[in-house]
Amino acid sequence: MQGRIHSLESFGTVDGPGTRFVVFVQGCPMRCAYCHNPDTWEMNAGTLMEPEEIFEQYKRNQDFYKSGGITVTGGEPLMQVDFLIDLFTIAKEHNVHTCIDTSGIAYKKNANPEWLAKLDKLMELTDLVMLDIKHIDPEKHKELTSQPNDGILAFAEYLNEKHVDMWIRHVIVPGITDDDEYLYKLGYFIGAFTNLKALDTLPYHTMGKPKYEKLGMAYKLDGIEPMDKNKLIDKKNVILDGIRKRREELGTLTSANETM
Repeated sequence: MQGRIHSLESFGTVDGPGTRFVVFVQGCPMRCAYCHNPDTWEMNAGTLMEPEEIFEQYKRNQDFYKSGGITVTGGEPLMQVDFLIDLFTIAKEHNVHTCIDTSGIAYKKNANPEWLAKLDKLMELTDLVMLDIKHIDPEKHKELTSQPNDGILAFAEYLNEKHVDMWIRHVIVPGITDDDEYLYKLGYFIGAFTNLKALDTLPYHTMGKPKYEKLGMAYKLDGIEPMDKNKLIDKKNVILDGIRKRREELGTLTSANETM
């Protein structure tokens, strides 16, 4: 199954453990206000590529990926499940670590049973899912992304049920996603999951703004300054407090920030 590909990156260092070969797929239903890749939104754009062709490119530098692997990001990878199954099947035949960086927006509990069966198969081939939770509050999530978050939160629960390792990523945007009440609620929500392996709090930046200008698109967060990286640790600690509280209630508290 061919995939619609936006681009390939040979040496990714922030897309999962180790140095990784990163596949950026084309197409995403989310419209995140701070997205720095709006050129990946269009579903029918990109270049059609075969999984074998992509894996051949991985093999050219495979010695550099011994502690890493392949990450598929986007765009939204779960819009192309068939392609991911084929690519990850090849990867696992060669003992390559596989990772999906996703918003989870494609997941619905009541989705077509055939699609859900394919997702189950994909998860059997997936070593790690990096799940971007944009906002824990339903209404604020819609304001930020133009999409609901119920399926995204349900996807986190699904990953836990399937025992797929999960990293949570959360972008801290001044005045939008940095409210301590919601950060604590986010931590409390993810604190229930035994598959949670890491928490990444990422500072909002404006490096994608020139792309909007080039594409003739309005930048929704114009005027908002980049997140002060010195404040990130405090914001992350609020999420960790929520994780610890949930784990205390569940009797599963070991070390909320041991790997986070």
